[in-house]
Amino acid sequence: MTTGQHTQPELGPGDERLPSMAEQMADQLGGWRGLVESSIPVVVFVIANVVGDLRPAVIASVAVALLIAGLRLAQRRPVRHAVNGLVGIAIGAAIAWRTGNERDFYLPGILYGIGYGLALLLSAAIKQPLVGWIWSVLVAKGRSEWRDDPRLVRTFTQLTVLWGVVWLAKVGVQAGLYLAHQDTALGVARLALGYPPYALLLLITVWVVRRVTRETAPPPLPGA
Repeated sequence: MTTGQHTQPELGPGDERLPSMAEQMADQLGGWRGLVESSIPVVVFVIANVVGDLRPAVIASVAVALLIAGLRLAQRRPVRHAVNGLVGIAIGAAIAWRTGNERDFYLPGILYGIGYGLALLLSAAIKQPLVGWIWSVLVAKGRSEWRDDPRLVRTFTQLTVLWGVVWLAKVGVQAGLYLAHQDTALGVARLALGYPPYALLLLITVWVVRRVTRETAPPPLPGA
């Protein structure tokens, strides 16, 4: 089956229903609980650092991240998002603790964002759009038939460029605040430019790909 066939209303025997837009976005974002839980340690760090010192803020943010991961394990819930958040918090906290500079808490995220944005643009330039391959893994169950459809290749290339530009733009704002030593503003920017742009990009991607696959899907056979 092609990616387009996944979106046809009529499914044949053995065909799997493509998750809805809401289901796909909820899975990637971890649902509302995942969104909230991944943001809590950063919020704790920002608030604790404003009202106190760096080290208590680092300890509080790591402790909260560990608590969230522990609760998910105890409730037998998926821990992918919690673990990802915990690793990011732990690395940033370790660097900030070592250097004594609170802004270094956000440095790993900035470096990761720069690398990710450049990788997106490079993949589009060499005609291996990263968004297309991510779609294959997360949505198309590992299938990559979109590579045989010039329109989908073009669509995924354009979407990959969009992701790369947005990613570099938001990390550029954070890098500017980092270099300007605007620690509190950097924390606020980390929260504001985290999930909201990500959710919007996901929404645009799912909507565009579904629209293209519907338009390119072959018409049903007479009497089918």
